[in-house]
Amino acid sequence: MRILLLVTAFNGLSQRTWCALREAGHEVGVLFATSEGDTIKGVAAAKPDLIICPFLKERVPARVWQRWRTVIIHPGPVGDRGPSSLDWAITEGARSWGVTALQAVEEMDAGPIWATRTFAVPDEPPRKSSLYGGPVADAALECVFEVVEKAQDPAFTPVPADQARPRPPMRQADRAFDWGDPTEQIVRKIRAADGAPGVRAELGGLPIFGYDAVPGLGRAGRPGQLLSRRQGAVLVGTGDGSVWLGHVRAADPSHGRAGIKLPATTLLGARLRGVPHSPLPPGAEPEHPAAYRQISYRRAGPVGWLTFDFYNGAMAPGHCRRLAAGLRHAAGQDTEVLVLRGGTDAFSNGIHLNVIEASPDPASAAWANIRAMNEVCREIIMCTRQVVIAAYAGSAGAGGVMLGLGADIVAARDGIVLNPYYDIGLYGSELHTFTLPRRVGPERAQQLLDDKVPLSCPAARAIGLVDEVGPRDPDAYGEWLQALAERESDGRTARNRRQQKARRLAAERVPLEVYEARELAEMSRDMYADRSGFARERHAFVRKVKPAATPPRLLFKGTAPRRRATVLRPAVPVSA
Repeated sequence: MRILLLVTAFNGLSQRTWCALREAGHEVGVLFATSEGDTIKGVAAAKPDLIICPFLKERVPARVWQRWRTVIIHPGPVGDRGPSSLDWAITEGARSWGVTALQAVEEMDAGPIWATRTFAVPDEPPRKSSLYGGPVADAALECVFEVVEKAQDPAFTPVPADQARPRPPMRQADRAFDWGDPTEQIVRKIRAADGAPGVRAELGGLPIFGYDAVPGLGRAGRPGQLLSRRQGAVLVGTGDGSVWLGHVRAADPSHGRAGIKLPATTLLGARLRGVPHSPLPPGAEPEHPAAYRQISYRRAGPVGWLTFDFYNGAMAPGHCRRLAAGLRHAAGQDTEVLVLRGGTDAFSNGIHLNVIEASPDPASAAWANIRAMNEVCREIIMCTRQVVIAAYAGSAGAGGVMLGLGADIVAARDGIVLNPYYDIGLYGSELHTFTLPRRVGPERAQQLLDDKVPLSCPAARAIGLVDEVGPRDPDAYGEWLQALAERESDGRTARNRRQQKARRLAAERVPLEVYEARELAEMSRDMYADRSGFARERHAFVRKVKPAATPPRLLFKGTAPRRRATVLRPAVPVSA
């Protein structure tokens, strides 16, 4: 079928839907709903057999849904209506939730039903973004394929929806809490608003919107008191304990960093004078969430596990330095295998654009960030004491994809999406000119960088970007990954892999430093001379500026506007 995805943005669910439908043999295009007039013209030009809206905040124009079958993927069960479905579900502690595919009609979320799925909500309140990217996305994809199958059946008629009353949008008054409230209640409310819009509160005398909440250990101060800080987060007293707050956004429009979500310590700055840095409490389990560790290392026999989980996959210089130090520590152990596992929500999305945008000197901040990222990549590439497995448990983009490509084995969780390219006015570094061609070949490497389209795990494995693909369920993936690591830890197998890697590195005629120097020379022009619009693109990304048009590469072939010829980027260097 010729299927058009009508979207507000090409988010993770839209990308996953695009990949899956294409791999199923369908012709798929994307159209951003930038305005009613442009949407009507864009759909008319596309001439689709079916329109699916996996992520759409705007109303579908009547001239579209009256002429073309248009199905909305709504993140709520049958009978649920309104724009804050997941917010209400998490806040009210729903034990089960669902996704419904509804035909577009005049009234929002009121059309006849094409498909529906339900799923259990975790006992511990999940972040809204985690719920959306996990169970909601899985259920949505099942609904999408059922819709496509039914759309090809001339006898199918969707089921009329019950006339349920729509729930109102959740307002800040509904989300409000007091620091004297129980920890569980505060965490639930913040997670129901993560990653947008956050919950308004006051912290250190500053009005903020809070995100990234984790329960603390025990009670140590009065409600609202800043008790300690660690790895960018602050510990705040509550009515019955404490809560770690990892990210905040200034609520005062006059604040110099208003509108930018930042690590809590970055925004609070001098307000943290006298607030102590917090080591782990004695006897605390390193992987216990209340310990608030973004990076942890544990050893299980011959396998070392270095786990990291950075909010939204963004890596500021401090994140990079800590991860590089963790890699050096892990590489110094007498293990056979080192597993580098990222978070389930995101493996990595590269440098921290929000921190760069908020800096008084963004160019220098970006330069420091990419140098720190490269240090992590170098540790992975040059590790020959262990077999290195880079475990992509979550999706990755740009430099975050390139981060683990120097590992001996790249093992991805099924259903994640990889975006192995740079699309924000940067040439890119992360030593990708060394690692990417060695995985997929120089021509394919250049194609990935130029095409700028997402890849599913099967597609990535087919071209060698990924070596192994494990189960979609996070727990099952963890068990599968453990079995893989134990298999690779066999003494002879591990020794052969290490020796092969050492020989390959020794045979390189061009030192790794040369590849980095070439990349940084290009990056310096992007960061300091702004030759490709990095400042503009970064600002638009951080401030969530709505795109003016659909990127031509996502349109159906033949519907893209004519463009001026562009100068191709330098070829990916393989050798001097």
